[in-house]
Amino acid sequence: MDVDWYVEAVAFSNCNCDYACPCQFELRPSHGHCRGLEIGRIAQGHFRETRLDGLCFVVTYAWPGAIFEGNGEMQVIIDERADPEQRAALVTVLHGGETEAAKTHWWVFHAMSSTVHEPIFKPIDCEIDIERRRARVTIPGVLDSSGRPIVSPATGDEHRVRIDIPEGIEFAIAEIGSASTKATGVVQLDLNDSYGQFNMLRHSRHGIVRHA
Repeated sequence: MDVDWYVEAVAFSNCNCDYACPCQFELRPSHGHCRGLEIGRIAQGHFRETRLDGLCFVVTYAWPGAIFEGNGEMQVIIDERADPEQRAALVTVLHGGETEAAKTHWWVFHAMSSTVHEPIFKPIDCEIDIERRRARVTIPGVLDSSGRPIVSPATGDEHRVRIDIPEGIEFAIAEIGSASTKATGVVQLDLNDSYGQFNMLRHSRHGIVRHA
């Protein structure tokens, strides 16, 4: 029987691409390879009868080329506050389980990763403000990540730009900013003022849930 699940989360992502991440336009990554992470704070969610509200998660990833070429690695980091049922539910969803083929970016990330590291459970201190394009995320001893608006070199003002993907599998619309991340776990990251993404995630086993 198909498992009913839903995740609605405020999300922040950072990868090594330039601000206008070519991957969002079906082009190769800015530097030929892809490294980054996604962080989410769940506003509301469930997996069967298990509630997921208020929990945070992180997915770290790396590919030697474009994502669609595979041979990548990934690791899921789950909020240590989650109980055993919540942990199992989030690992399943973030590994693309109980999801129609290729309907979410989590499914794709997992399918394109030849190495899937064991999930870990850590305290996640997470603040994300989509409208202001600001974020701060800390996992002690594992990672520090921050996001902020792009600043125009011509005027010194904050520059606002969005990406709208009507048929996307990750988001409908995202605010774009600048972000930096240092991660020392199994997927190491050293990103400085590269692509930052701020968006809502609304996913079910069928993909993005698009509200009228």
